[in-house]
Amino acid sequence: MKEPLRQPLVLVTNDDGYGTPGIEAMVAALEAWATVLVIAPTHEQSACSHKFTLGRSLRYKKVGERRFSIEGTPADCVYLGVFGGERVAPRVPDLVVSGLNAGLNLGLDTYYSGTVAGAREAAMRGVPGMAVSAAARTDLGRAARVCSHLARNLLEVLEAPQPVVLNVNVPASGSWELRRTRLGRRVYGEGVEFRQDPRGREYLWLGGPGAARDDLSPGTDTHAVQAGAIGVTALPLMPCERDSDAIVDAVLRAFEATDEKGSER
Repeated sequence: MKEPLRQPLVLVTNDDGYGTPGIEAMVAALEAWATVLVIAPTHEQSACSHKFTLGRSLRYKKVGERRFSIEGTPADCVYLGVFGGERVAPRVPDLVVSGLNAGLNLGLDTYYSGTVAGAREAAMRGVPGMAVSAAARTDLGRAARVCSHLARNLLEVLEAPQPVVLNVNVPASGSWELRRTRLGRRVYGEGVEFRQDPRGREYLWLGGPGAARDDLSPGTDTHAVQAGAIGVTALPLMPCERDSDAIVDAVLRAFEATDEKGSER
């Protein structure tokens, strides 16, 4: 008698925090075909990038069956899900889904995003990861269903676990059109604002009012979302600008041409 197929184990995390609408919509969609393990930050961790907690303890709480909140980052959450053993999960997850994030993560946003870092941490540990984000005013249930389908398709395509990182951005258009994309560029209104509190002590705000202009070159994630399509971008686990190799070579040649005191040989 053939054994029944084992349900995939999908770890879900985010950077918006445990119990937020996006992660709950994502969990509900994934539970249609997978066993879901939820490990999410107790508090919001937006723009924490790939911060990993070292040198201090982490408080955690078991909220329910296969549900945990920890006072850490998305990367911490994924690490716990992979290496926490049977106290956390029956086995290593087959897939990590990070999101559904409240707001898009396009272009260079991916370097700041805790959502993307959750998926990247998974890939660093040999587990495929998918970061999923939705525009403001998006139907979260619909967006979660799209991302759930993609997650299932990803597992079906992979014959064995691979360090894959996908970044998925769902616009508010309601379209199910998918486009394979590359990272675009978002230009922000940058700035630093200095203020004083009522007691005369200075403080400051970093960053401007938000994205001022997006790269709309065809094939970019920014262009796809602007056109109302869902952008799916494969992110390199080890980012490297190959065009920078020539710069490194030039620096090394310049170094070789000088002595240790900095003067030319």
